[in-house]
Amino acid sequence: MLSKSLTYLRSAIAMLILLTVLTGVLYPLLITGIGQLFFNYQANGSLITEHKEIVGSTLIGQQFQAARYFSGRPSATTPIPYNAEASNSSNYGASNPAYINVVASRISAQKQANPDADMSVPIDLISASASGIDPDISPAAAYYQAPRIAKIRQLPIGVINNLIKYQIRPRQWGVLGEPRVNVLEINLALDQLK
Repeated sequence: MLSKSLTYLRSAIAMLILLTVLTGVLYPLLITGIGQLFFNYQANGSLITEHKEIVGSTLIGQQFQAARYFSGRPSATTPIPYNAEASNSSNYGASNPAYINVVASRISAQKQANPDADMSVPIDLISASASGIDPDISPAAAYYQAPRIAKIRQLPIGVINNLIKYQIRPRQWGVLGEPRVNVLEINLALDQLK
């Protein structure tokens, strides 16, 4: 009986070691190798560099407070906005009075920041994404902010609208998601305009 138990114990320990090596060492090394070989840019955080300095990531939003830049979606992360270590949503329900007040204040802030906008405030400028770190806005949100940016940068509105049009990314594979504009990329493109 004892020898049978020891046989089972040896088999269980051997399987534990084998599966630990397979799933804890070899598989992660294989996937990391494939990622680095075929998807190097994405596997390393989709970082954007300028003058050999990292300025941000196309996957994680960042806060732009200066009026001369496009702003992104509100972030629900704490203690700082767009904190990838604390990615979450606010978990407010649509009928929660606190959420209604937050949305009302965001609408007011957008109207105050964009007094020349001739359309209603796009939903993505007043509601945080589920992750709280969304790097993209809708084309409507970009066009909504265009008059402010054109005025501050003293550029024709057509130049800003053309830049937005050029920066719109279509649905992935033509069916997934919605058309979008990456906030960091368009703001970097804005700084390149003369």
